[in-house]
Amino acid sequence: MRPTRKRLILLGPLAVFLTGLISAVAGQSPQQNAPKPTGVRTGGVYAPLRDAKNRPITAGGFVDGAPIVFEDVTRMAGLDKFHHVSGGAAKNTILEAPGSGVALIDYDNDGWLDIYLLNGSTFDALKGKEKPPRAMLLHNNHDGTFTDVTDKAGVANERWGFGVAVADYDNDGWPDIYVSNFGKNRLYHNNHDGTFTDVAEKAGVALGGWSTGATWGDYDRDGRLDLFVPGYVHFDPDNPPIAGHRPIPEGACNFRGADVFCGPIGLIGEQDHLFHNNGDGTFTDINVKAGVSDPNGAYGFASLFVDIDDDGWPDLLVANDSVPNFLYHNKGDGTFEDQSYLSGFAVDGEGRSHASMGIAVGDFNRDGRQDFYISAFSDDYNILFRNDGGIGFTDVTAKAGLVRTTIPFLGWGVGFLDFDNDGRLDLFVANGHVYPIADRLDWGTTWAQRPQLFRNVDGTKFEEVAAATGSGLADVIPARGAAFGDLFNDGKIDVVVNNIDSTPTLLRNVVKNSNHWVELKLVGGRKSPRDAIGAKVFLTAGGFRQRVDVLSGGSYGSSSDLRVHFGIGTASKIDGLEIDWPSGLHQVLKPPRVDAISRIVEGEEAKPE
Repeated sequence: MRPTRKRLILLGPLAVFLTGLISAVAGQSPQQNAPKPTGVRTGGVYAPLRDAKNRPITAGGFVDGAPIVFEDVTRMAGLDKFHHVSGGAAKNTILEAPGSGVALIDYDNDGWLDIYLLNGSTFDALKGKEKPPRAMLLHNNHDGTFTDVTDKAGVANERWGFGVAVADYDNDGWPDIYVSNFGKNRLYHNNHDGTFTDVAEKAGVALGGWSTGATWGDYDRDGRLDLFVPGYVHFDPDNPPIAGHRPIPEGACNFRGADVFCGPIGLIGEQDHLFHNNGDGTFTDINVKAGVSDPNGAYGFASLFVDIDDDGWPDLLVANDSVPNFLYHNKGDGTFEDQSYLSGFAVDGEGRSHASMGIAVGDFNRDGRQDFYISAFSDDYNILFRNDGGIGFTDVTAKAGLVRTTIPFLGWGVGFLDFDNDGRLDLFVANGHVYPIADRLDWGTTWAQRPQLFRNVDGTKFEEVAAATGSGLADVIPARGAAFGDLFNDGKIDVVVNNIDSTPTLLRNVVKNSNHWVELKLVGGRKSPRDAIGAKVFLTAGGFRQRVDVLSGGSYGSSSDLRVHFGIGTASKIDGLEIDWPSGLHQVLKPPRVDAISRIVEGEEAKPE
């Protein structure tokens, strides 16, 4: 929902600016005779930034002899058998450009993360003229390799996939998979035998149109996970929005003076949906009743249930492309209140909206509150929002040293992770442009781009980790979705990236130091979701206290390891462990083992996994 006229008046001079943005979302111009805005929201045009070898910094800046953080083990692991497809190479329409997400899921409950890679599609496949591309489920063989089990599992999707969110929605102890598509979505129910059944139609969550990055969360605290699905753009493949074709005039869709595909600004947006879990295998769409339907049709890309103000009720974040983001505060009565502008989350510190792509959540300054990092379009910066308590956020991107270095890049999948286990959350961003023409023009950016890793220096500042030549950080890839987790059960967080029109990338964490770590798999009790989504874990070691929540969704259309991971630096023991379970139980536990994975059932002590 949008702010009322009364709120806009109270905001003073900012009201004129916000009115223009709201009109753009609704497809209306603030001035009756002005042309409708088109394209994508950016911060401006910047001079090309190149490295010492005259390469655009997005595909250069590599450092010989720098420490290697990630090793690209894609081929060694067997992930190169998957190839993503999304329309044609020229990307003439917006449907072909966003790409797909990836999920880390222990689908067979053997204690090892498996990988589910979504695929796109083609216009000919939509019309039945060719076989559609297929998603791929890769089983973890426990030896650094993965085996394709898609056919047996029955999760090929064979629709134009964009987002994936993992959760145990029926509390049977086995993770299920929700896939957001262009066209009908899928809900793959885990059959406990290595196979899945698509129950989306029966469950009432198939939708249609264009869905993006969904999230699971128990918004009403009834012990059952509910589902939020954002919508992006209303798109008709038989009449795609192309400049020069009625009603769009020639030259209407451009970026930096170059003709590109149209949208999202100027196109009709899809509404968002909140599905209440009825507890009998079905869901009811209560988006309007709950106040989260987005009637004006903003361009939602990513979403996440997370308790922002720690009142015990999961709130809802939505990252929107080129228009203000949404922050819905859970009122605890089955409805949400739109606090997007008043919280500071809708726009950056200058009152300007970004083309938001992905959401990362983490307590980077160790104050016990969850902060957010939002990836954005090139010619703009990714935003770091500090949680000031209550429902208030401050854009601290400049103070953190994160503005200039991200401007040439176009960010997608994003996550907080402690890559070196020093007890501070760092940042990873997967990058890649949407306009292939970038490689032919002097924009200082490229279609394929290297990922970025930012080290948390002291809880207030970040610095970019050098991309060691030949390492995974020097991979120049057309990245989209990114998921984070300990794929090799060695206490180090790895990254899987789904690349558009290409093979994926598996970045294995190979940092060598003596820092210690702790990983916990939580199992909810009778009044909590079985997979403990929504739980908050607080661990004290080495003189500092950290927080990690169990969350489903986020990044860009991706789902990460549901186990919580803590780096504890040189500390060799844990001084304290507390869990706030979704049921409301606050549990103080005996410290579990260090450098090990433990399992905690609600109300019980930790046991080795």
